[in-house]
Amino acid sequence: CKILRCNSEYVAATLNLRGSNRNAAYCNALRSYSHCTRKTARTCRGDLAYHSAVHGIEDLMIQNNCSKEGPTSPPRPRPPAPNHQGFESLDICNYEKSFLYKHGQPPSYQHCAAFGDPHIRTFHDDFHTCRVEGSWPLLDNDYLFVQATSSPVAKGSNATVTSKLTIIFKNMKECIDQKVYQAEIDNLPAAFEDGSVNGGERPGGSSLAIRERSPGRHVEIRAEYIGTTIAVRQAGRQLSFSIRAAEEVARAFTEEQDLQLCVGGCPRSQRISRSECCRGRVAAETARALCKEMLPVEDVYFQSCVFDVVTSGDANFTMAAHGALEDARVFLPNAEKLHIFQ
Repeated sequence: CKILRCNSEYVAATLNLRGSNRNAAYCNALRSYSHCTRKTARTCRGDLAYHSAVHGIEDLMIQNNCSKEGPTSPPRPRPPAPNHQGFESLDICNYEKSFLYKHGQPPSYQHCAAFGDPHIRTFHDDFHTCRVEGSWPLLDNDYLFVQATSSPVAKGSNATVTSKLTIIFKNMKECIDQKVYQAEIDNLPAAFEDGSVNGGERPGGSSLAIRERSPGRHVEIRAEYIGTTIAVRQAGRQLSFSIRAAEEVARAFTEEQDLQLCVGGCPRSQRISRSECCRGRVAAETARALCKEMLPVEDVYFQSCVFDVVTSGDANFTMAAHGALEDARVFLPNAEKLHIFQ
């Protein structure tokens, strides 16, 4: 039932009526309104808003001496998003287009990343280095569940790295079947667990798609139906995760879903100070030189790189911080927020 569209078109047509031909224009708007409600009669039979509109139009036409036949208002220009059949056939599995249609502006986006030891950049641009051994949820909302499993970087080490990522795209009726993606160190598949590379047989199945950007090293998953893109990378012996999510999607959770590292960062008991790692002068200087080559700006990505190289002794960790920075460069809506300094 599209009675609300008829209502809003009538309001728009009568909003700024002035001058000598105000009454004629008002009658035109009422006739357009009446015509619009007639087109929705079949689907709106049981809708109270529809019945009150029909009676309201009759009363207003009598009050303003409007004839039932005659010219109507010119149609209101539509926002650029939909195609000729209007909103129904506008792909509801394209979040960005439908948001633009409803709100007249593009959605806002947020960015979160987990990489290296793991370092977490939250949706609110907080930055933590975490212990978090075992499995922890990065995201747990109405649309997505993402879990990272961490293991010690070396025997007896306090530092951990992400060794496994599980991403669940929850069933969305018109758009996708539930899909699960799993990555482990040295196994970065370019397909979901069931072997598919999209959201399945539903009309909007293609609004979820997975592709390999660099074999065994970088996979990208685009979920257009929720305005979200995810990058999963392997650098050295660790996995990293980056996401750009529509703000509305990132916020779609209840109080019970309160543990999400992307939302609240690491619990205090799990945070590690990055300065503790780097007391061995020689190791720290070498690590700084290696990291400086990849990360010329001495921000938190650079500091994380130094921490990881010193803690693990593995120069490949420079690639983890560099990859996370590259994802942030692509995903962050506001380039000024790219570098965080602490």
